[in-house]
Amino acid sequence: MKISPTLLTGAGIAAAVWLLRPRAPFPPWARPEQRGGAQALITGASAGMGTEFARQLAGRGYNLVLVARRAERLEKLAAELEATYHIRAEVLAADLSNDEGVRQVEERIGQLAQLEVLVNNAGFGTGGSLAKANPQRQQDMLYLHVMAAMRLTQAALPGMQGRGRGGIINVSSVAAFTPLPRNVNYHASKAYLVAFSTGLQSELNDSGVFVQALCPGFTVTEFHSTDDFEGFDKRSSPAFLWMDATDVVRESLNELGSGRVIVVPGLLYKTLVLFLRTPLLGDMMLRVASQARKASPKLSKP
Repeated sequence: MKISPTLLTGAGIAAAVWLLRPRAPFPPWARPEQRGGAQALITGASAGMGTEFARQLAGRGYNLVLVARRAERLEKLAAELEATYHIRAEVLAADLSNDEGVRQVEERIGQLAQLEVLVNNAGFGTGGSLAKANPQRQQDMLYLHVMAAMRLTQAALPGMQGRGRGGIINVSSVAAFTPLPRNVNYHASKAYLVAFSTGLQSELNDSGVFVQALCPGFTVTEFHSTDDFEGFDKRSSPAFLWMDATDVVRESLNELGSGRVIVVPGLLYKTLVLFLRTPLLGDMMLRVASQARKASPKLSKP
């Protein structure tokens, strides 16, 4: 399929306009100032971007509730953050891939009098065709990405709306825009987070509560070091595709409250997502990527 010069020019102009569009002012609570008593709850805080969110929010003066399955890691992180930033960090060990764990965190959210930021970061990925996938593992992933994020958001909303301020970050992925074979439920669950965040923000306009769908590409974390990615070789992806978690989280927090729901860190991935969302061009790119994915079983997701 040939792509007309007009289409490419239009896409380029649209990219430039989107990247250079004016920024809305941040709400006062989102600025990096010491906020005595303000609280943030982060899921998946024991590693990767969750840990980075904890560090950067602690640096902004937030007291933290750190949620993950691995209590030992959380205790170590909490001690580090309290010593470094002089904030309070609470540890809450819970498995959010099941109803019991989600209910435990819901109850704690309901007790937090000054919860201003909720980061739904917990997640994992799987590889391989759906026909051969472990059904329980697929169910756990969908529950974690979809049900847990929705329920914790719902639990946080009454308090945030009542106080007239708050921010909810749902960690999605560039994969939300690339429904490809060999990990269909991962892509689908991340697409849900984008649609959920966009729709929810429309409900919350003028409430003082802001919602963000953070959509990073390849990021250097422990994500690809699990058993689900056995055989995955990071070196198979060019170095320029990999972002640092520090930069991803910084851009996310800097955009929180700007009025922008979908946040794609990095110029490269911003441009990629813009092209993917362009009619005809995006369809062609997905067809090419789909064929490449089928031909390369070890190729995985961001």
